[in-house]
Amino acid sequence: MTESLQDNKRWVISSRDEMRAAAIAVAREAKRRVSIFTHDLEPGIYDDPDFLELIKHLVLSQAYARVRVLIADPTRAIKNGNNLVHLGRRLNTYIEFRHVREDLRTHAEAFCIADESALVYRLQANRWEGIVDTFEPAVARLYGKMFDEIWLASEVETEFRQLGI
Repeated sequence: MTESLQDNKRWVISSRDEMRAAAIAVAREAKRRVSIFTHDLEPGIYDDPDFLELIKHLVLSQAYARVRVLIADPTRAIKNGNNLVHLGRRLNTYIEFRHVREDLRTHAEAFCIADESALVYRLQANRWEGIVDTFEPAVARLYGKMFDEIWLASEVETEFRQLGI
């Protein structure tokens, strides 16, 4: 734990490129779980080849690794397609998608959590401004708990596996 604390990095992001780099940095910290709360799968972020490679490596190298993705509004992903969904189809034992229940879509934020320790968090999903921390267990657990509550209340979305996205 001391080693992780010494390697802790925190920074602010304000652009799409910084968000992509932040998502990759957070995914790199994952040893067993990645939880993503997104409104539209953010094209260019979660379907970036480097991000996808980290996710693929995680789930194929760790027997109990899981990636869970909550999507509030999948319309754009359905229309334009998304490589994370394609990867999820191939590795459906490890990667699962759920559509946020309608009454729970009031959350404006977007975030990605790795192992209840690293996270990238944006207060407004429609803006790129946010904060990234590679070791902040208390905050990651707080958002992880919120994620779990929404996850349990949401249903598995079969459309993500059946539609051509």
